[in-house]
Amino acid sequence: MEILSILILVAIILFFVLFFYFIPLGLWISATAAGVKVGFFNLIGMRLRRVVPSSIVGPMIKSHKAGKGLSSDQLEAHYLAGGNVDRVVDALIAAQRAEIDLTFERAAAIDLAGRDVLEAVKMSVNPKVIQTPVVTAVAMDGIQVMATARVTVRANIERLVGGAGEETVLARVGEGIVTTVGSAESHKKVLENPDSISKTVLDKGLDSGTAFEILSIDIADVDVGKNIGAQLQTDQAEADKEIAQAKAEERRAMAVAEEQEMKARVQEMRAKVVEAEAEVPLAMAEALKKGNMGVMDYLNLKNVESDTKMRTSISEASENDNESQNGN
Repeated sequence: MEILSILILVAIILFFVLFFYFIPLGLWISATAAGVKVGFFNLIGMRLRRVVPSSIVGPMIKSHKAGKGLSSDQLEAHYLAGGNVDRVVDALIAAQRAEIDLTFERAAAIDLAGRDVLEAVKMSVNPKVIQTPVVTAVAMDGIQVMATARVTVRANIERLVGGAGEETVLARVGEGIVTTVGSAESHKKVLENPDSISKTVLDKGLDSGTAFEILSIDIADVDVGKNIGAQLQTDQAEADKEIAQAKAEERRAMAVAEEQEMKARVQEMRAKVVEAEAEVPLAMAEALKKGNMGVMDYLNLKNVESDTKMRTSISEASENDNESQNGN
């Protein structure tokens, strides 16, 4: 008997746990008090579809009080698609207060696209200021100019889906600054009229295809950098000098090679002379043997050679004396 009573008690407890799990009574009371019709079977269906009821009922109450009257099916579909239901409803209410035409379908599409739809609505009401990094450009006179700009943008609700982000706007503004400074004849004109940069850049329609509308571009700071023209000329002169040195070294190497080649030829000719001189005694011996040359002819030849050597030595001695006298 006691066991039966315990089983009945456990069954009753399980029944109430399951009942309050599938039917959150607190949410149902809040919705009923706010005038939102949410039935028990609808709440049970949310649980079965793995939808958190509080994520649907709370935004439904807010939309009902704001006069939007969104249905639970719309909110559940967006929830199951992975969207943020609460943020979408807040964005719709903010857009209604700011008199911005924003439908639930567009807000849901913006949210599913990964953009913060509530932040976009706020940016439509209160424009955002984006500061560019330091943009470096070179004027026609070769002087480097460094500028930073503040871009005031407003979110364009119609182009939030598929429109480019802030990075594209900053890149286009930077490109416009580089083009404007590069077309200036002198960096002094840029320093005198920095507003000319913002006017030129703003007239190019840089917000085309982006999720923003550019309201103004203000040059925050302009500084003078390096003299790029002079630096390029210096680098060119240094490069020309290195090229000339390389060519001179090439010519010197060719001259040295040619000199060595000539020395080798001289040695070769000397070797030929020595070889020829070595053949003279053989030829004379052959001539004596055959009778083409007599003994007296041989002795006369020797006398001539001795006389030639004596004259050569006397000439060299006199040249050395002259050199020593000139040196003193």
